[in-house]
Amino acid sequence: MERKQAEERVRQLRESLEYHSDRYYNMDSPEISDFEYDTMMRELRGLEGEFPDLVMADSPTQKVGGTAKREAGVLVRHNVPMLSLQDVFSKEEVESFVEEMQRQLEDPEFVVEYKIDGLSMALRYEDGNLQTAITRGDGVNFGEDVTANAKAISDVKRKLKEPVEYLEVRGEVYMKNEDFARVNELQELQGKKTFANPRNCAAGTLRQLDSKVTKERGLSMFVFNIQQVRGMELKTHTQGYEYLKKNKIPVIDDYHVCKTKEEVWDAICSIGEDRGRLGYDIDGAVVKVNSLADREKLGATSKVPRWAVAYKYPPEEKETTVLDIELSVGRTGRITPTAIFEPVRLCGTSVSRATLHNQDFIDELDLRIGDKIQVYKSGEIIPKVRRVLKEKRPEGTAPYRLPEICPVCGSKTQREKDTADLRCTSPSCPAQLERHIVNFVGRDAMDIKGFGTVYVEELVRLGYLKDVADIYTLKEHREELIDRGIIGKEKNTDKLLEAIEKSKENEVSQLLTGFGIPNVGKAAAKAIMRRFHSIEELGKADAEALQDVNDIGEVSARCIQDFFGKEENRQIVERLKSYGVNMQAKDQALGGRLEGMVFVITGTLPSLGRKEAAEMIEQQGGKVSGSVSKKTTMLLAGENAGSKLAKAQDLGIKVIGEREFLAMLE
Repeated sequence: MERKQAEERVRQLRESLEYHSDRYYNMDSPEISDFEYDTMMRELRGLEGEFPDLVMADSPTQKVGGTAKREAGVLVRHNVPMLSLQDVFSKEEVESFVEEMQRQLEDPEFVVEYKIDGLSMALRYEDGNLQTAITRGDGVNFGEDVTANAKAISDVKRKLKEPVEYLEVRGEVYMKNEDFARVNELQELQGKKTFANPRNCAAGTLRQLDSKVTKERGLSMFVFNIQQVRGMELKTHTQGYEYLKKNKIPVIDDYHVCKTKEEVWDAICSIGEDRGRLGYDIDGAVVKVNSLADREKLGATSKVPRWAVAYKYPPEEKETTVLDIELSVGRTGRITPTAIFEPVRLCGTSVSRATLHNQDFIDELDLRIGDKIQVYKSGEIIPKVRRVLKEKRPEGTAPYRLPEICPVCGSKTQREKDTADLRCTSPSCPAQLERHIVNFVGRDAMDIKGFGTVYVEELVRLGYLKDVADIYTLKEHREELIDRGIIGKEKNTDKLLEAIEKSKENEVSQLLTGFGIPNVGKAAAKAIMRRFHSIEELGKADAEALQDVNDIGEVSARCIQDFFGKEENRQIVERLKSYGVNMQAKDQALGGRLEGMVFVITGTLPSLGRKEAAEMIEQQGGKVSGSVSKKTTMLLAGENAGSKLAKAQDLGIKVIGEREFLAMLE
């Protein structure tokens, strides 16, 4: 990219990131996904890396957004390099390493232990108190400060029972399989992208800007090395483990102490047999010299220590026969095919199922019921189909096609544009009902306070909720809900029922968001309802009228028409109307008064919260940005306005206070 192009792109990215950071942290009203935000941030980091002179102190890459406590992007210099390990893949290579150590050292001892599939983190303690947590980073010079998030991990001890002057340990942050399944289930329930594997989930979680997310997702950590210590003397790696265990710091499970190459190989084989029974992923076994003095003598290359290697297990594969293809419908409506095959034993466990993902994957394999297939375990834990043994295919098999109707509710299925996913199109499909209700009651939609996911799941399971309209009939079951303790005691139940009643008065754009129409999020719903004064009017709109709304294209217009074209959706809308849910856009007389104007809000306003002021601006057709630029129309400033006020004054942008702002809307 040419420098001039880079300057313009950097400017665009910074402005966009400032805006979305403000929406997320200060207004609690995000408009884009974490993935989209991270993508922009990565692009900006890349450009700043390519053109270092474009890096500025106020760049989003150099600071934290909003009220986030963690100083994202702050680099900390390594006291001890966090190097990688040399990988070996055969018994011969392992034996060669052991023999080389025996040649160079006097009667060396070895420790063989699990190689956890996670990401490295170092913890620094001073006088027994945790001071800093650092990611591996480049492994040699710098890592990233993740102290706030590390403190949210229960395995990370903030204070040592037996303190020393200074201690630095290195460990692996990972996610247990049950926690990974729980997080992905919640991601799917909330309509967000699921994580590919536990390691990716752990890595993304540790780098979250909000440590509350880290705590909720439930990361774990094993410590596998003492990097540096002052105030005590340790002679061996295992002696260090004993000290750590006294301080309740989790260390690698079931490590083996060995003297000979035969013992080392037996330990590796033992770990290999156990890996299928563990509650977390491992990606090998580590063989390391036990004596710390010997480690010091051996040293390291620029990339790896000379005193350790990592053995990577070969993928275990077995042949079996496909008995059937089972279909499941997820909470987002996605239909997933699963191969059911004759049970085989892999990595110590019996497996009989493997996901086939989608039609494209099935077509690529040319997999058919009755085929002989080779299966293996990805990451030593997830069964997958490697290939079809077509030379062993029996006669009479036929290519498999996913159905055109949902296997749960019988509604039509539809392949999403630009994806391989096939989804059920019915919002009333029992398989995805929970997700629709969670979206409906969520903050960006009807914002029914206290209506958590657990309550939704239980009310659906017990038959109280069969669609979103049933939410407004819950008051008819008040006594029953209290008696059964579904929501809690009388106080909690009444509090939720009161929040449900209050939501009837919400802005109609919140209701439209709650319908969960594809491509119609919070911002689009507001724009649509500024154009159409009621849900009834919107339901009758043709494609041309819909596309007159800013940011509503052909695809979004078709999604809206498809929604209102379904009889079951029209019935839900009518029921909501009969229960008293607001279907009309509120006073439109002032609508459009701020059309085309861009506001930035800064400082503390006398009576209005930032979120409230932003909503008032948007209701009148204006836009709210997170950063001051030449495109800014006005700066709404309160006390402690800071740098945004100075920048606005430099650019000659009009600055108003709350009183003047309210006068504009009278």
